[in-house]
Amino acid sequence: METLKHLSVKKHEGNDVPLLADADSAKSPGIKHWRESSQFFLTQRWKNLGLSFTLLLSCYSAILVPAYLPTKQLTWTESSTEDYLDILNRSAALLSRPCISGFTKTKLQKVLNLDSLLQIPVFLQNETRHWELAPPLGLLGSEGTLAQTLRVLPHSGLPSVPDRCRRCMVVGSGGILHAKHLGAHIDKYDIIIRINNAPVFGFEEDAGSRTTIRLTYPEAASFLQQEYQNTDIVAVVVFKRLDLEWLTSIVTKKPLSWWTKLWFWRDVVSDIPLQPGNFRILNPEILSRTWHVMQNYGKHESKTVPTLGFTGIVVALQLCDEVSMAGFGYDFKHPGSLLHYYGTVRMDHMMAQVVHDVSAERSLLRGLVKSGVVHDVTGAL
Repeated sequence: METLKHLSVKKHEGNDVPLLADADSAKSPGIKHWRESSQFFLTQRWKNLGLSFTLLLSCYSAILVPAYLPTKQLTWTESSTEDYLDILNRSAALLSRPCISGFTKTKLQKVLNLDSLLQIPVFLQNETRHWELAPPLGLLGSEGTLAQTLRVLPHSGLPSVPDRCRRCMVVGSGGILHAKHLGAHIDKYDIIIRINNAPVFGFEEDAGSRTTIRLTYPEAASFLQQEYQNTDIVAVVVFKRLDLEWLTSIVTKKPLSWWTKLWFWRDVVSDIPLQPGNFRILNPEILSRTWHVMQNYGKHESKTVPTLGFTGIVVALQLCDEVSMAGFGYDFKHPGSLLHYYGTVRMDHMMAQVVHDVSAERSLLRGLVKSGVVHDVTGAL
């Protein structure tokens, strides 16, 4: 040991130098911990990446794989294809009987409080009426627009139908009509009433091919031009003033402005390949009086409106000596069954709606069928 002033150092013997191992051993414990943490998070990141990939693959499989698997065809009920022969026989029996003039009106006056409906014109003929209610139960606030629309409609009466005892068939959109092969029977009726955009094209075997009156509103009118073939009348049910403007546009072939189109809750067809004489406006008084009658059948007074299917029945009661219906009835016991004879919408969709009081309508329809006023060909009520 050599002393230099107050400092002392140790001399290394020979060629001794500090080793790297000695230097590592002198580092702080924090560095070692940092290295271990880095390795942990790197490993965990790879695990998370693998898990994310697995989840993504599972999601794609859940979406894509079922599309390539065979699926069960939606039906009205499990027995819907087993009893169609009975339905055909029932329909054939009705058509083979002679038509009785005034049969429906006589029955209706005896059993139900609907005879007041028989005095109402089915289609609007002028704009002089004083309306107390707004659409759809009246036309209060739309008188000016109504006058403009009526001026472009050359006719307001019925189409040219045989002036004899008339039979009506109201074709509902229910799934019960699917695979029943009633099309040829339906086409034999004098007046055939259809609802909204219920298709004919491609469904002739079950639903028939002719249409005398199609009740609809703008958002429910079909975009397919072939659906208007063999159609005598498109009768617009007015739910708002814009519906009258739409009808004027359809008849005059003058398109609506983009601003007006924005106020419809869904895209509307801009052209229907029919002549002005093929269009009518349904008398809102029909919906109003029908709504009042339905209050006696509902659980409580509501602000709902009649379905167009039930409205079609009321129109048929006014126009025909005998009335039949097919495709009516909701199978709420099977929420997964078809709501319509076309498409894939299921019954639970109708169960969730609040616009129509279907329970009241079902009670009223059952009363009409039980009393013999209306014949239920498909028998789903």
